Amino acid sequence: MSSCPFSGVPPADAPSHPASEDDAAHPDGAELDFSASMSYGDYLQLDAVLNAQRPLSPAHDEMLFIVQHQTSELWMKLLLHELRAAMAAVAADQLQPAFKMLARVSKIMEQLVHAWDVLATMTPPEYSAVRAYLANSSGFQSWQYRCIEFSLGNKNALMLRPHAHRPDLLAHVQAAYAAPSLYDEALRLLARRGLTVPASHTQRDWTLPYTADDAVEAAWLQVYRAPQQHWDLYQLGEELADLEDAFRLWRFRHVTTVERVIGFKRGTGGTGGVSYLRKMLDVVLFPEIWRLRTQL
Repeated sequence: MSSCPFSGVPPADAPSHPASEDDAAHPDGAELDFSASMSYGDYLQLDAVLNAQRPLSPAHDEMLFIVQHQTSELWMKLLLHELRAAMAAVAADQLQPAFKMLARVSKIMEQLVHAWDVLATMTPPEYSAVRAYLANSSGFQSWQYRCIEFSLGNKNALMLRPHAHRPDLLAHVQAAYAAPSLYDEALRLLARRGLTVPASHTQRDWTLPYTADDAVEAAWLQVYRAPQQHWDLYQLGEELADLEDAFRLWRFRHVTTVERVIGFKRGTGGTGGVSYLRKMLDVVLFPEIWRLRTQL
């Protein structure tokens, strides 16, 4: 019986001695010896990444639970990297790079939505075998998620408290809490372009939740009624709509996955679980962007 060329099993007549340097040369010239140079695993710090999954229970499905949440946190890290840069670009009137970054943020949101599809393969009995080992830990406590919420304008001082025990992380969340949101920066840009945006929405306490305003809607309507005249601002409005659309899908997929896996039990972090998540579905981040469509 002949050996399979892809099996990794040498043929019966293969030499038993170690291959020489010439024998080990890859036909395409690829580097094969990384004893003195950086490898793929070195660059990506894979030893640290792949050893960060440490299940606490004997349950097979805990690995899924850990990996899904860890990968989501990595996507959120990239999302914040792009979102902060986009906000800085909008503040500097550099809309073309901002559009690229915001489009990437929306695509990252799509990845986060699909992550729930994988977690949804965990059945209620499988999750129950893991749940007791989570203690009070909950995604509700994700400092990166909180930074995303704050950067998108959903400000709530109470949400600083879950991070008070870690001053280093609290500093990141507080910075997002105290800074203008993406939408605040967009409205300041409209005002700089000569559109009438009230001072109450361009010079305000950035820690307060955003409140919709008819004058702001009127400013956006000027943009949408004359898109050729205000093309980049019109595109900015649509990038904001894309982003909130993707964020709504993320929230919706979250609540449906939680309901599928735990029903209406309270969350491990003490929230109402599904009832809390459903309230979040009603939060509108960029209200005038959606309201103006009725007037067009």
